[in-house]
Amino acid sequence: MKEIALIGSTGSIGKQVCSVVRRHADKFKIKSMVANASAEAFLRQIWEFKPEYAVMVDETAGLSIADKIPDGVTFRYGKDAGLDAIGYGDVAFVAATGFAGLAYSLKAIELKKNIALANKETLVCGGELVMRKLQEAGLCIMPVDSEHSALWQALSFRTDAEFDKLIITASGGPFYGWSRERLQSVTPASALKHPTWQMGAKITIDSATLLNKGFEVIEAKWLYNTTLDKIQAIVQPESIIHSMVQFADGGILAQMSYPTMELPIQLALTYPERFDCDLQPIDFAKLGNIRFLPLNRTDFPCFDLALKALGLGDNYPCALNGAGEVAVRAFLDGRIGFLQIAETMENALFKTERLAVKDYQTLCETDARARALAKEYVATIKE
Repeated sequence: MKEIALIGSTGSIGKQVCSVVRRHADKFKIKSMVANASAEAFLRQIWEFKPEYAVMVDETAGLSIADKIPDGVTFRYGKDAGLDAIGYGDVAFVAATGFAGLAYSLKAIELKKNIALANKETLVCGGELVMRKLQEAGLCIMPVDSEHSALWQALSFRTDAEFDKLIITASGGPFYGWSRERLQSVTPASALKHPTWQMGAKITIDSATLLNKGFEVIEAKWLYNTTLDKIQAIVQPESIIHSMVQFADGGILAQMSYPTMELPIQLALTYPERFDCDLQPIDFAKLGNIRFLPLNRTDFPCFDLALKALGLGDNYPCALNGAGEVAVRAFLDGRIGFLQIAETMENALFKTERLAVKDYQTLCETDARARALAKEYVATIKE
């Protein structure tokens, strides 16, 4: 039985990890759980899965359920207590959102734990640092993003396999082909209506701006030790082909399924074995057209900014992410418009001081500075 330290249990991915564990209770056990602030949802999970150790990062939320924890579960609250959860189980499943997830991934490496990674920021912000520490420790990452899982599967569950090109697919989000004038009227409610995926609010907005696809290009650079010229992003609106790998002989392998995160989640825990995932097989006779459309950098400024940050290197991707978290929150709160997400990020990116990424503290300083710059810019827009 594989024992899991689940970080981010009440988020979209975390809930689906719980679904996988529920389906295969004979194969998996959640040994520890961490959630941020969704107290009642977390309490229900604790009662169902009875982990040895459970942490609510938000202290106020933690205090609200502290007297309702079942016997046999050690319950704590606070950030430091959350990091301690990594010490439980065989594998760290990092599904926390945002920059906060990086600390959990680094802690897992320190404790010699392989990582099932569903947190983009681990490699976007700390790719060079994380991969260096991972290699020194002789550990591996099992990618959970549907696109990187697809590449990983096509490469026979290897991140060091030879390839000619990585082809990362995108749905294009709900606004593909819209003019700048039309995008000015986009509301948070419309941006949260993704055409093919059910996800959390932050990643859904990042999918609408295509920032997430830029982040996936950055992740691919580090995960597969490659260069930007060997990574292509393309729009596949039906979200049936989750990514492809082209090899030296011209052959291309693709991973296909109806949109679901439970397949890559489960596979990160079971590979190289495959078990029932309660997934409907594709009926090719009824599928209809599968389209491929261009992903032009000029049409998606957030995607373009991500590639620019990758080109700049050092701490610039970390700065872009920090500014992006602030910008998306401001958009969801109605303080800025959809197009101003990119403006906020661009302002912070090009005011960032270049720092070589020597350690985690460098990234924390960069993240804090980028957030401050983004907040300043958002305040200006509001005025």
